[in-house]
Order: sequence, then structure tokens, then C-alpha cells
Amino acid sequence: MSLSRRLARPMLASVFVVGAANALRNSDVLAPKAEPVTDTLVGAVKKAVPQVPLPDDPQTLVRINAAVQLVAAGALATGRAPRSSAFVLAASLVPTTIAGHRFWDESDPAAKKQHQLHFFKNVSVLGGLLIAAGDTDGRPGVAWRARRAAKDARREARHLAATTRREAALVRAKVA
Repeated sequence: MSLSRRLARPMLASVFVVGAANALRNSDVLAPKAEPVTDTLVGAVKKAVPQVPLPDDPQTLVRINAAVQLVAAGALATGRAPRSSAFVLAASLVPTTIAGHRFWDESDPAAKKQHQLHFFKNVSVLGGLLIAAGDTDGRPGVAWRARRAAKDARREARHLAATTRREAALVRAKVA
């Protein structure tokens, strides 16, 4: 792993450790702010996948989200499954940002400015997570490997077909 990855991953994860710890400590305060988003998400998930047991309580959902963020941030910071953990953090950041920084609903100009600043900070972090989720650490990714395997298979099939045609021609020549 390169030095920049060794430094950048924990730095990127740190905001989630701090935010998730805060969410666990203050879930009762954050739950009412999260309720409009959690109600929408729970309804959509239950409609799409009815067999998934998902709690309706916003405070429980805030705690679950915080726990997921802590685990994923730990994995990202330590370099264990960094692509998967970055994707999980990105997926959890979207509803967190929408619930926590609804600057468009603020009437107080100072509060609106603060929420807008934090909203766009989270958008920036989301960009970093998307880069980390796609980072193959200098190794070929799954898509490249799949294309390479298909190309190798086509080349091998052409080689086998040509060899078969040659051998068939030799057999025909011997028979004739």
C-alpha cells in the first residue's frame, strides 16, 4: 500500500468515527431531525423488500447508521476491505447529509449558512469516498480482469478452431 493511501484512508475515515460517536451519544436529539428521511427510506425499503425486518423508530435507525459507520470507518482506516467500506460509508452518508443538513428548510440566515457549509463538506467527502471505492491500489480491477479473461478466452477459441481446421485438413489429405 502506498504512503498516500496509508495516510489518506484513516484521514477520510476520521470524520465518520467522530460523527458516528456523536450520533450514538446524542441519538435522542438527532432522531427528530432524521425522522423525515428515515420514514421515507423505511417505507421504500419495506415496499421493495418486504421480508427485511427494518425498525420504524428513528432513534434506533440513527444508532444503526452510527454503528455501521463506525465499523466501516474502522475497516477503511485500517485498510481492511477499503473499497467495500468506502462504498458503505458513501451509501450511509447520503441519508445522513439529507437528514442533518437541510439548509433549504432553514429560515435563520446564520443557521442556513452553517448547514449549507456542512452539506457541501459532506458532498466533498462523498467524492473522496467514491474515489476510494474505485481505488484498486494499483492492481487491475474486476472489470479489467473480466475483459481480460474474455479476450483470452476468444483468443484461445480462435487458436483451437485454427488447430482443429489444420488437423482436419491433414486427416483429409491422408484419407485422399
